[in-house]
Amino acid sequence: MKLESAVKYFNPKSPCVDAAVPTTGDSLSGTDLMAAIGFCQSKSRFGLAAFLAKAGISDDDRKRAIGYLLSYAHRTAPKLVVKAAGGKLHKCLAVLSTLAFEEYSRSAATVSECQHCYGVGFVSVWRDVVKYPGYINKQTGEMVIEPRTEHRCVREKCAHCGGKGQIVARCRCNGTGRVRDVEKSALQGVPVDRECERCNGRGFRRMPGTKAYRAIHTLLPELQERTWNNNWRPFFDRLVEKCRDEETRADIAFRKASGG
Repeated sequence: MKLESAVKYFNPKSPCVDAAVPTTGDSLSGTDLMAAIGFCQSKSRFGLAAFLAKAGISDDDRKRAIGYLLSYAHRTAPKLVVKAAGGKLHKCLAVLSTLAFEEYSRSAATVSECQHCYGVGFVSVWRDVVKYPGYINKQTGEMVIEPRTEHRCVREKCAHCGGKGQIVARCRCNGTGRVRDVEKSALQGVPVDRECERCNGRGFRRMPGTKAYRAIHTLLPELQERTWNNNWRPFFDRLVEKCRDEETRADIAFRKASGG
């Protein structure tokens, strides 16, 4: 059984009040599930905690997974990153670990607060507001009274989130990772799909790299973007891949414990 199949046991649809388990033969009983989870935890604590946190099972697992990732970051931090961070190394690695875990757990259903309006849906901008449109003589077409405007701070709907206050990570492919190929569909006469070039088949947009850079730049104002791209960004991507590798290890251990 796959590790993702174990999520349904944490959110049962209805309680079972008797000792009999009305399930099919390939399902696990409560005892079998606990044994498989225990075996998986003994083999890959990091991977199991990361997966359960990604599935939204427990907030404690999220803290635990970020803690494991932070320990890994301390052990594998490049020398140039350690030298650039100096005395703020622990804070920088903590920020990178948190953001790397957010990138790992990102999906098409991820919803985040808009960074431009801070979840309000409106932004304050300075505009020239027309207080009086003026008066024009209809017979002569001459301006009798000049229009009057004032420079005021007004609220406008946020253009980035459309006034919703939230940004959805789902791509234009609606989270499927596939879009219709119009040219091939017209040539072959049948619907033909292709991989979405915006998300590369993931179904969602990745977290902007500038978000992590801005977070680190707050701690290290002297850090240049070129240095970030050369030394810090590869390390950040490696932290994300570490979460995925540990989840794969946990999945292999769970399959072995649950009999495939």
